[in-house]
Amino acid sequence: MLGRKQSVQTSLRAIAQKAASHKKHRFRDLYRLLNEELLKDCWRAIRKDAAYGVDQISAQEYEEHLVENIHNLVERLKRKSYRAKLVRRHYIPKGDGQWRPLGIPAVEDKLLQIAVTRILTAIYEQDFLRCSYGYRPNKGALDAVDKLTIKLQFGRYNQIVEADIRGFFNNISHEWMVRILAERIDDRALLWLIKKWLKAGVLDTDGQVLHPATGTPQGGIVSPILANVYLHYALDLWFERVVKQHCRGEACLIRYADDFVCAFEEEQEAERFYRALGQRLQKFGLELSADKTRVIAFSRHPPAGKESFDFLGFEFRWGKDRAGKAHLKRRTARKKLRSSLKRFTAWCQGNRHLRQTARFAELNRKLRGYYNYYGVIGNSARLNEFHYHAMKILLKWLNRRSQRGSYTWEGYQVLLARFGVERPRITARRRLQLATSRT
Repeated sequence: MLGRKQSVQTSLRAIAQKAASHKKHRFRDLYRLLNEELLKDCWRAIRKDAAYGVDQISAQEYEEHLVENIHNLVERLKRKSYRAKLVRRHYIPKGDGQWRPLGIPAVEDKLLQIAVTRILTAIYEQDFLRCSYGYRPNKGALDAVDKLTIKLQFGRYNQIVEADIRGFFNNISHEWMVRILAERIDDRALLWLIKKWLKAGVLDTDGQVLHPATGTPQGGIVSPILANVYLHYALDLWFERVVKQHCRGEACLIRYADDFVCAFEEEQEAERFYRALGQRLQKFGLELSADKTRVIAFSRHPPAGKESFDFLGFEFRWGKDRAGKAHLKRRTARKKLRSSLKRFTAWCQGNRHLRQTARFAELNRKLRGYYNYYGVIGNSARLNEFHYHAMKILLKWLNRRSQRGSYTWEGYQVLLARFGVERPRITARRRLQLATSRT
């Protein structure tokens, strides 16, 4: 097992080194890496409790004959007889009365997509720019939030361009996707495989089979890396090589997947970028959402200092520190706070049947996750607001359980203390300090 893992890592490391040292190299013979050795190693990343796809084969069932199944898959890949299965569609509530469609691929397709994702990651991690944070190893949304905070606090930025791409994942052009991949991949067999996933149909809940003409595979493990590659060429490189080169003042882009913010020192340069952005994205089959895209004055000097904008769940605004100096402040965006409380209400309502020990153990896991994300410096008030309303919601639903005694507020506080319910706390102090020292 250890030898196989080392062999796989050696192959991927060699690809990464080649990609880093030869920026224009086009890789061949990648398809042959999809062998039994790599697929067995990738199997460890499959969630064994995940929902099954259209073939109704669970991960546990597939694992019962894993060696035989992987051997059969590799043989079909060699003969080019592999066929991507339909993606089973499932809907989940969004919290605003609407439903979000999710795609559930078959286990075998998931396994193969993990392998291809690892190959693509080895190549493109060497190409992605530092402004890109989404779906990358050792990078996350909070890293993007911290970097933007540092840029705005210590830079000379006065203008912000907020942008929203309408239905990004559903509107990625298949033609452009293949053309972009071909810049680095000279392997028809691997591109053939990716095109199969792009064209794979979707089985809706009513039994109808849909064949989307655009977009990345719904629920596909390979979708995030494909989306990142798409915007790397459509947006990141253009901003770095064209937009910034024509700016006299400072300019920066921070992107997490399809959420991005651009900051400029000069107002006219922000306006010029705003006008050009729509045309640039339209070239790649993408469209800006007019009501969510704008240019705002965002300066530490009033009256522009009264403006604010949202990014990755946080509201950014200028304020003052204890010494009276301009200081960039972050707090939970009001919209995100409301949606979090809606989801918490739904959880309380749907889990009234749990025993107290299980309920409060799950509650603490949820609260820790919330505080780990939103526990940034300066956000104590919104954390306390969330905690206060969440605890009132929990009390309401505890008292609605049938044939149970109701809690008074005082008795409820004793219950919370007994189970050690997590209190609001700042969790990101050290991370931001480290990021500031590196800058």
